[in-house]
Amino acid sequence: MAEEDVSRNFRALVENADRKFARVRDLPAFGRAQSHYFHKVFKAYMKLWNYQQSHRPKLVASGLNRWEIGEIASRIGQLYFSQYMRTSEARFLLESYVFYEAILKRRYFEEGEERKDLSARSKELRFYARFLLVALIVDRREMVLHLAEKLRALVDDSKSNFRETNFKEWRIVVQEITRFTKADVDLTYVRPLRYCAMLDSYPASHTYLARFHAKKLFKFRDALLASYHRNEVKYAEVTLDTYRMMQCLEWEPSGSFYQKRPVETKENGFVVDHTLTSGIIDMKLAADMADPSLPPNPRKAVLYRPTVSHLLAVLAMICDELSPECVMLIYLSASGGPAARENVAQPENAVGSSRTSKSKLLGRASQEQKSYKSEPLSNGHKSSGGYYDDYLWLGPRGGSGSNNLYPGDLIPFTRKPLFLVIDSDTSRAFKAERGEPVALLLSPLKPSLENPSADDTAAALNGSQFTFFLTAPLQAFCQMLGLSNSDPEPEVYDEAESILSASFSEWETILLTSKVLNLVWAQVLPDQFLRRLILRFIFCRSVLTCLSRTEDDDPYLPQCHPSLPDSLSPVSKTVQSTVERLADHLGVAKSFHFSKT
Repeated sequence: MAEEDVSRNFRALVENADRKFARVRDLPAFGRAQSHYFHKVFKAYMKLWNYQQSHRPKLVASGLNRWEIGEIASRIGQLYFSQYMRTSEARFLLESYVFYEAILKRRYFEEGEERKDLSARSKELRFYARFLLVALIVDRREMVLHLAEKLRALVDDSKSNFRETNFKEWRIVVQEITRFTKADVDLTYVRPLRYCAMLDSYPASHTYLARFHAKKLFKFRDALLASYHRNEVKYAEVTLDTYRMMQCLEWEPSGSFYQKRPVETKENGFVVDHTLTSGIIDMKLAADMADPSLPPNPRKAVLYRPTVSHLLAVLAMICDELSPECVMLIYLSASGGPAARENVAQPENAVGSSRTSKSKLLGRASQEQKSYKSEPLSNGHKSSGGYYDDYLWLGPRGGSGSNNLYPGDLIPFTRKPLFLVIDSDTSRAFKAERGEPVALLLSPLKPSLENPSADDTAAALNGSQFTFFLTAPLQAFCQMLGLSNSDPEPEVYDEAESILSASFSEWETILLTSKVLNLVWAQVLPDQFLRRLILRFIFCRSVLTCLSRTEDDDPYLPQCHPSLPDSLSPVSKTVQSTVERLADHLGVAKSFHFSKT
């Protein structure tokens, strides 16, 4: 076949694949109905990829640039990633990473005269930006730092070589990833955020879990994660809070892919020769990286700064497709309206050295238990109108009432089993009992910090404290008390994790054997992800209850509804002893006051 025919056929395949790709890109990111489109566009790109491999010499002779080959591979990686975001299937995420890593190693965008081409440079910038997001979610921290540095250098080079073009948006991208990595990488994770069967499964409770029965047990299959804060840390459309929740609701494979390795490695056992003009990307490599023994991840819809109407539309779509035996998790992280922030005054001293009396501690726990039967609370005060007195603010500064998400907006969706996590300074507005019973974890109205003066900016710089407790409890504990990475030695962190793990195992057994466990909790307890959130909530609530303060504790305490057993109340001996042991072990016992029972 002549070079002209090969080139003509190649361009036709490119146009066909690009048309199909545009259709997939413009489809709604939620809902199962679009899956057949993915197969069509994937097939088109596989045909294109195989064609360019088979006819590479003739295509190169007819003027094919290396960056064009990289662009095809980049599109395939982008296609895989978009399908991961729709389905949460780990294999799609791994396939995406494989393609992006191969592009980086083969330097498709980094060689030849095309580096002086503005169009090629724009594609190279988009490649690094997309690979960064994939590497973040795969949790390849070394690669993230490497890519961030490469992107920063590339943007600087672009400003020098393409002076007629404004690269302001790309400078913002560099600032975003720098801020994100600073907020997240500065916190040492001694264990993965994902659910690790080796670390998060407790053999002591397996017998009780196997015998655990209720009238109706729900399966956790779908989650909606949404965040809307001013100045929140984010990269692309993933905020630090939703990133942590995404990780928390996935399985951690035990394969070699998730072992920490240097960026420069061998590929398939052989050193990659970057001088080669061609090479096969092994698209089946990810199959060896996944862990087939693990169940599928819950499907997650991640919304960045959604409007109220968009959030409710996505929620309705998910609920419409939700099976009767399944429960959906809804995670909402947003500020309350301006009135809410005025009612919740800034603390004078969040963590002080004063001692709280035993009677006050016991009274506080009793008050929390009784409050579940009282009228709905809003900012610590009784609400006159319940579901429409307070709201989450999903809109820009100075927005209209159409940006307000009221608790009453969720009432229609309570016809399906829900597990709600509300992280807001108006979280208690969602506690009113209307509609069908749902499981509720509600954040404190104000964070507890060692340095109260940083209260205004803590959420923006480090993410939500409550979300951090639910996703990385030990790191949240240390951050709250001002412990940096260099404070406890690695062995001290390991022992602290052991204390926490042993306690979680004991609490899990208590929950599974409780005679008074509310049916709402009983129906979701068998799920590993939801059970882990409940255990971490119990820990968070006890830590914040036992902190010494010079003012009213109530705004600083999280709440749940319905109530959990008294044996796991924040001041019970079983729970409080864990906080006491952990505080003693880390040398921060002076910041707490423990009741003597």
